[in-house]
Amino acid sequence: MEQRFKGKAVIVTGAASGIGRGVAERFAQEGANVVLADIEAAKLQTVSAGLDAERTLVQRCDTGDHTQVQALVRAAVERFGRLDVMVNNAGVASEGKAGDVALDDWDQTIRVDLTGVFYGCRAALPELLKTRGCIVNTASVSGLGADWAMCAYNAAKGGVVNLTRAIALDYGGQGVRCNAVCPSLTRTGMTEDMLADAELVAKFMERLPLGRVAEPADIAAVVAFLASEDARFINGVNLPVDGGVTASNGQPPGG
Repeated sequence: MEQRFKGKAVIVTGAASGIGRGVAERFAQEGANVVLADIEAAKLQTVSAGLDAERTLVQRCDTGDHTQVQALVRAAVERFGRLDVMVNNAGVASEGKAGDVALDDWDQTIRVDLTGVFYGCRAALPELLKTRGCIVNTASVSGLGADWAMCAYNAAKGGVVNLTRAIALDYGGQGVRCNAVCPSLTRTGMTEDMLADAELVAKFMERLPLGRVAEPADIAAVVAFLASEDARFINGVNLPVDGGVTASNGQPPGG
């Protein structure tokens, strides 16, 4: 595989599983020094076991805690001497309409999915300004158009979409690009229960032109592209990686 990130340092939050794990593995395959961050420390060790120890740093981090995120960035720079790419991927999901979502679920979802991304951007920016590096956030198609009965998640991911644009505007002139990927249904631990529901999956397939669920590697490939020099003139984009879901106007298939 092409070594586009050889000698560069990359932080990936939420790296213990799912999309984050796929992203971390992709950057490692392309030669990067990778910092694996997650609140699930034991799972991080499992991921790191498959990577080059000399090019890997494991750091437990609650991305909803600004002091821990600052410590994460410091640890990355202390170990690898620089920071080139910040991937803000850690996230949680919750269900509920505005009238009945549990307030604790709302607070937790906004804290991790939106405030945590802000903390990651804020902590990384001083180092990225030195290297003219970039940020890639994990938003969602749920941030481009809402899901039924997922009020908090929709709001958080919508915030990530516009935060991505704001950072692109404010720091692009100083050499720091900021983009986001917006996945649709992806095979991760978070979607395990959904994918076990054959009727629900069938409904998804009606709206998914490519006819399959995304794999973490599908999203990781796009994250790596956005972080690479191949995307050097892409800034402030929230890119759907959704198999064509957002190509539809909502009309049912057929006819």
